[in-house]
Amino acid sequence: MDSLQITSMDIAKMIDHSLLKPEMTRQEVIEGCLLAKEYDCATVCVKPCDVEAAMEVLKDTDVLVTTVIGFPHGSNLTEVKVMEAELAIKQGCEEIDMVLNIERLKSGDYDLVEKDVHAVCEVAHRSNVIVKVIFENFYLTDDEKIKACQICERAGADFVKTSTGYAGGGATIPDLKLMRSNCSDKVRIKAAGGVRTLDSALAVRAVGVERFGATATKIIVEDARLREKEGTLIVPEDASELTSGY
Repeated sequence: MDSLQITSMDIAKMIDHSLLKPEMTRQEVIEGCLLAKEYDCATVCVKPCDVEAAMEVLKDTDVLVTTVIGFPHGSNLTEVKVMEAELAIKQGCEEIDMVLNIERLKSGDYDLVEKDVHAVCEVAHRSNVIVKVIFENFYLTDDEKIKACQICERAGADFVKTSTGYAGGGATIPDLKLMRSNCSDKVRIKAAGGVRTLDSALAVRAVGVERFGATATKIIVEDARLREKEGTLIVPEDASELTSGY
């Protein structure tokens, strides 16, 4: 990708502000939603029990509410994932992040994995809801990541996503390049886990990522606004690593 000058809003609208830590209180979730509103993120990503509160805070804004399905290991029965999706959509979610069945992918049960993803995509797409499918790349070989890309594209996924952010590792530039090269342009890429700085956000954008999960939203957007004023907010030609590490 050629060097490209962008705006701080371009960065903000890449962010799914993550509010998934298990120890978060309801008040912390509400405060996180207010922060996402202040910085005009793409979405907040909350646990299913927090969707109602997030919807209340973010009504009359263009910050969408996302929730997680089959989180964090993807091992729920397909029927349960479908029910989770239906409830989330009923509550007002316009995007959902589901975890594919990691165990079954690693076991080579590709038909089950594809049917699992397809079932959630089918119910979501009836309501024009976007589905992002989480791989949890930390547990997968490159061949398994490629297979997951192929499965998710056939199943109708809108995004493929690197990680939950709660395994032993998160997004890496090699993984993002691998995912981008093994999906068609109709499937978008989301990075999660490790994007904690503006430089990391620019690095993932340079390799074709359109969305990333973040808890460091304030730091990233404030830095983007500063560089925008200086005229130095530029996507690099390429990126070999995430500068923040994991």
